[in-house]
Amino acid sequence: MADTKNPVTNVKGEFIRGVTAFRNWIKDDSSAEYQPEANRYHIYVALACPWAHRTLTVLKLKGLDHVISYSVVDSLLEFEKGCGWAFGEKYPDPHHPTFTHLKDVYKLNDPDYSGRVTVPVLFDLKTQKIVNNESAEIIRMLNSEFNKLARYPDLDLYPESLRSRIDELNEQVYPKLNNGVYRAGFAKSQEAYDAAFEDVFSMLDILEGILSKQRYLIDNKQITEADVRAWTTLLRFDPVYFTHFKCNKKMISKDYPNLFGFVREIYQMKDVKETVNFNEIKRHYFASHLMVNPTGIVARGPEINYDLPHDRNRF
Repeated sequence: MADTKNPVTNVKGEFIRGVTAFRNWIKDDSSAEYQPEANRYHIYVALACPWAHRTLTVLKLKGLDHVISYSVVDSLLEFEKGCGWAFGEKYPDPHHPTFTHLKDVYKLNDPDYSGRVTVPVLFDLKTQKIVNNESAEIIRMLNSEFNKLARYPDLDLYPESLRSRIDELNEQVYPKLNNGVYRAGFAKSQEAYDAAFEDVFSMLDILEGILSKQRYLIDNKQITEADVRAWTTLLRFDPVYFTHFKCNKKMISKDYPNLFGFVREIYQMKDVKETVNFNEIKRHYFASHLMVNPTGIVARGPEINYDLPHDRNRF
């Protein structure tokens, strides 16, 4: 998620998401520039950000948090001041204690860097350089390149036999749901909002249909990256996107029983719950996006129990 001052829209008022700047790879290969090593890498995340939350979720599912450290930036973005993701007394950078903002980490790659500052950031402590800031690529590295160090190396979130199906679903879920809620919330025309709104709920209906017949989105027996990528958006839907981004046709917890069970199952998986902080999530959206919520008042509801039995093991 970027820290740009205002969302970028085109002439039709449609939200346009920027591209990430750092796209190097860690490979389990002796000839690779970046190789998997214990305690070499650090991930900067924002607990509010669904893209960063993907990486933190996979880090926990693979059991890599003992060899790859991570730290959290402040979820409150001061867009008008142009400050971006910040460190501070509550959220210090453990490796660069004098740094005040994540942009300082970006400037280690290039002192003149003036591009987008986004989370997550996969950082190499050895070279003091950013390796990658694209969540979709970071989760694949975590899934496949650190198995010698992982507590759960047998968990494969991107198995070769399912890759085409995972890619196909990701290509639908990203524009219509993951980014679709942002397209609705940041739209600057009724036409753009209406199109995004329809995309969001058509995609939710499709996912609900899939999950009415099987346990996970791709395979009945196995969680994959497609589940994780959808989950971080679905988790935020009722607390934030329903109101803040005006995606208010239906709620996950009330109108989509299979999606709600799916959200609860992943939430209840080992070590995943600790990656979720609804206070930080709501504070970021409601108090940071003053172009959407000018008062900055943070909504207190809704009350949702994600610890209820999920019943997904019926499949």
